[in-house]
Amino acid sequence: MTQDIRGRPSAAPRKFAARRVAGRNKSALTARSGALELVEAVLVRKRFLDDALGQMAMPAGRDRAFAHALALMTLRRLGQIDALLDHCLARPLEERAHRTRNLLRLGAAQLAFLGTPAHAAVAESVDLANQCLPAVHKGLVNAVLRRLSRDAPSLLAAQDAARLNTPGWMWDSWQDAYGETRARAIAEAHLIEPPLDISVRGDVSFWAARLGAEELPTGTLRLAGGGRVEELAGFEDGAWWVQDAASALPARLLGDVADKTVVDLCAAPGGKTAQLAAAGARVVAVERSAGRAATLEANLARLHLTCRVVVSDAESWRPEALADAVLLDAPCSATGTIRRHPDVQRLKTPGDVARLAHRQSAMLDAALAMVRPGGTLVYAVCSLEGAECAALVDSWLASNPSASRLPVRADEVGGQTEFIDPHGNLRTLPGHWPERGGLDGFFAARFVRR
Repeated sequence: MTQDIRGRPSAAPRKFAARRVAGRNKSALTARSGALELVEAVLVRKRFLDDALGQMAMPAGRDRAFAHALALMTLRRLGQIDALLDHCLARPLEERAHRTRNLLRLGAAQLAFLGTPAHAAVAESVDLANQCLPAVHKGLVNAVLRRLSRDAPSLLAAQDAARLNTPGWMWDSWQDAYGETRARAIAEAHLIEPPLDISVRGDVSFWAARLGAEELPTGTLRLAGGGRVEELAGFEDGAWWVQDAASALPARLLGDVADKTVVDLCAAPGGKTAQLAAAGARVVAVERSAGRAATLEANLARLHLTCRVVVSDAESWRPEALADAVLLDAPCSATGTIRRHPDVQRLKTPGDVARLAHRQSAMLDAALAMVRPGGTLVYAVCSLEGAECAALVDSWLASNPSASRLPVRADEVGGQTEFIDPHGNLRTLPGHWPERGGLDGFFAARFVRR
């Protein structure tokens, strides 16, 4: 989603504003109402943004696109936005006034980060307030946003954006794992809208030229973004699929999989499954959720790829015969994907990390039992948390003598030595490739069953 979708500027003279409220463009009000619905879904009802967007009644089009873009920006810059609002409020809002707070957040996001003309951001926020807020707060919205339209530039200049927008526990976790400089680089990368990455089935250079994309050292194509993915050349033909450059690396660590049986655990939505199938593997894709398994099958159908899909829990399911290789893309905190999913840092807690790490260790045990002796197991998570990554792997190896680590080589990751940690694990960070637009945080470790 691009950020060049603006709020609607008003062409009417100021003195006619009161007369135009009833006739103001309903599209702008609908879009902002949709954005409020999305933000409330995340911050109040604790739902993921993509899930809330999928259930919105608003049809596809400009209004829905703007609602999504506004909600994304509000969640991405939430810490800064709250600091701006606290400056402009005479006294803190009551906790139960969450709708007022969220409506103010949307207005502040437009004024401070989306470049919406001040008169449009204020007037249409007031219109929305007239629809859904108690009378006592309607005037508050107008007053706070008008003050913010004047003060925002000087306030923003004094803010530490990286620190304000990062929950304290995440900041501390990243500092412990990577040090102050890298932790700040990660947080700063989360503030930038990510580009669009795609994995190609055929001639990478051909599609790079066709799409006007950059060919990354790891083989992924990168586009600047903007527009609908479905309208790009090659989408309908199944020539490529959307997949972050970091997400495309773990499957490559299995090496040449042609004519080999590979089990892909927790496979949906299917990017890594597609990689393996396109490389000629006999893939068994295991997915716990029937709905997500259906999405995986639909994605593979568009790509004209086939595999066996099994709806089952990865911890309890076992293959009929031991596989040549297993890829375990384990459920995780997903903190490595914050730049694409800023709602993650508003929903995840340290308790989630501890709970997931326990399950990941059990899933590694199950995955190892599916691999033939001499076969390969790759464990991957899109997490930045050490408890789900290097620390978990070291602990698991210590209690599993039948597995040994097979270090990742630079030539397997496009020569990017910075992607390999001292123990030979894959470790990408959002702060990597700043000149190219960054990439998701991913961790992967490779093992051989003795």
